[in-house]
Amino acid sequence: MIDQDKKVLSLEVRSDGVAVITYDVPDAPVNTLKASFSEEFAEVLGRLESDSSIKAAVIVSGKPDTFVAGADIDMLRDVKTASDAERLSRLAQEGFRRLEGLEKPVVAAIHGAALGGGFELALACHGRVLSDDNKTTLAFPEVQLGLLPGSNGLQRLARIVGLQAVLDFGLTGKSLRASKARKLGVADDVVPRPILVQVAAEKALALASGDKGKKKKAHVDVQALTALALEKNPLGRKVLFKQARTMALKKSGGHYPAIERIIDVIETYADKGMEASSELENRYFGELCVSETARQLIGIFEATTALKKDTGVDDASVKPRTTRKIAVLGGGLMGGGIAFVSIQNARIPVRMKERDLEGLSRGFKHVHELLSERVKKRQMTRIERTKKLGMLTGTTDFSGFGDTDVVIEAVFEDLALKHRMVLDVEKSCSPETIFASNTSSIPISKIASVAKRPELVVGMHYFSPVQKMPLLEVIRTDKTAPWVVATAVAIGKKQGKTVIVVNDGTGFYTSRILGPLMNEAAYILAEGIPVEDIDGAMRKWGWPVGPITLLDEVGIDIAAHIGPIMVEAFGERMTPPPMFAKLVADDRKGRKNERGFYVYGGKRKKEGSKQVDQSVYKVLGIEPKNKMAPEEIQMRCSLQFVNEAVRCLGDGILRSARDGDIGAIFGLGFPPFRGGPFRWIDSVGAPEVLRRIEQYHERFGKRWEPAPLLVEMAKSGKRFHP
Repeated sequence: MIDQDKKVLSLEVRSDGVAVITYDVPDAPVNTLKASFSEEFAEVLGRLESDSSIKAAVIVSGKPDTFVAGADIDMLRDVKTASDAERLSRLAQEGFRRLEGLEKPVVAAIHGAALGGGFELALACHGRVLSDDNKTTLAFPEVQLGLLPGSNGLQRLARIVGLQAVLDFGLTGKSLRASKARKLGVADDVVPRPILVQVAAEKALALASGDKGKKKKAHVDVQALTALALEKNPLGRKVLFKQARTMALKKSGGHYPAIERIIDVIETYADKGMEASSELENRYFGELCVSETARQLIGIFEATTALKKDTGVDDASVKPRTTRKIAVLGGGLMGGGIAFVSIQNARIPVRMKERDLEGLSRGFKHVHELLSERVKKRQMTRIERTKKLGMLTGTTDFSGFGDTDVVIEAVFEDLALKHRMVLDVEKSCSPETIFASNTSSIPISKIASVAKRPELVVGMHYFSPVQKMPLLEVIRTDKTAPWVVATAVAIGKKQGKTVIVVNDGTGFYTSRILGPLMNEAAYILAEGIPVEDIDGAMRKWGWPVGPITLLDEVGIDIAAHIGPIMVEAFGERMTPPPMFAKLVADDRKGRKNERGFYVYGGKRKKEGSKQVDQSVYKVLGIEPKNKMAPEEIQMRCSLQFVNEAVRCLGDGILRSARDGDIGAIFGLGFPPFRGGPFRWIDSVGAPEVLRRIEQYHERFGKRWEPAPLLVEMAKSGKRFHP
């Protein structure tokens, strides 16, 4: 029998014969699925089957803003063998199959997130009614954990939306919002939250009486005819799945086996049906659950979950202060992006300052364009866009700054300019206004050196483009007040960022570890290795873009400006090859002026795919005729990055290896399936990583000096993560 004191499912029969089943995991912030719940689940289904007073049922969540957030991560992480994972999948399949086969209809009343197994539970029901709240989303995020849905959710969704759409949702993990769910037929209705259960109950009773509702007549268009041609015959399906594999391989580089397994399961379902695809799903779920890729991705998920609860300070008594208004200094792409995430995600009014009306206009235009993208994607209405724009005001002086809680500067990387901003803010704002610098390299302590109140100065290092890049690096000096750090972290979270806190130092963490990688790529280029070979090798290792491409994107002039700052702080090992000066002298800034390592503008469009600008070799005095093994390129660049990350931990820049992994992945694109630099070292072994670095140290000298902490870890046999 169910332990009534700790039950997950409770059942109450209404006077109209509808059983309301409430899913509520005790002492947990959200509902998850565990194998240990299966007995209780079976008992409730048995009650539905045997109780003649029950005509139909509705499943609801007892949590305020979540339906069911998928399988319990601890359960998946603790799986030791593939066969154990297969049993979990089979158990869930059997339970949902029994739910689907009930003669009495069950309708899911969904408010909040129904993710993974939660979405599969909803799909196994006979109907679904969703709340119209923005928090209500449906998704299969398993692919982001290196897994696949293990309870026939892909197959059930395919029945409703078709093969192309289910491939999209399964392979990307993207969210399906309520309005789109209704349009696709996944949701039977979308209603305000207060009447959610009542409408779901009415739907369940209608199904019990045999009324399946009116089916909308399909609108025959080109897209529908294409889908019919692709999905309704074997030849078309073969083309569809071949295209899916080609595109998936191009995007993943073959590093994420779950992607191919998801395609296999859906294709098997399309060709051979539910039973055959279920067996394949069992086996693949087992294999993936114990794979190294899943282990690393689950580790990242757990780290980001822990960071959501981290205030950024060790003293639990320190609380962030309320932020009612933010000011942004600078209306460029960075300043505009910061303003956008502040009004859109954090819902905090912003006062933007620029030196003239032209600059201010550009800033407002950028924010308007970002909001308009959301309107175009139907993520907000035009009226909502107007309301958001009403939260943004502008000025060319410091008027309106008196009641500002936080000022974020996003001006050029010039210490004198930043000093002037500090003094102006202290003069124009309240004595408790926080000054946050968005610098990417200048130590915050140097910026704060002119401040009357250095305890209010903190770093908030955003990544470009702000609206897309998930990381925020908060930098504290030895004088920054703990509440200031906590407030900066709280703002970042409201803006939708994953936030790490690091201690002050030149380049902080992310810029500092990127420098050696970029330098090493430049040294390899100087050895006569073609640009495309360097970038291609790094992409194959799992980086989203190659270092030379990144240099063009960031700006060659910016790199040339930051380089001397890094050399001054860290000496010879940060010295880049001298060729940067030649690029600057030739006015090559990269994408921004369409003069860099790659071809941009009309010439690129004419030639089609991305092309290296061959004239850059002449500027550098290089003949790109030499060859280097891709693994050599990958190791030289990536090991420089990893070695510097360990130095940052040893120097006390990082609070933990966890933060180092998250910063590298979310800020700089370190391959997620490798788990971050510290998890990667644990996987390969510190002695082996040290051996490789020492070999390069012998060949190339000072810039390859091993981090002292790495030497210590290799000797002791310790790991960075448990």
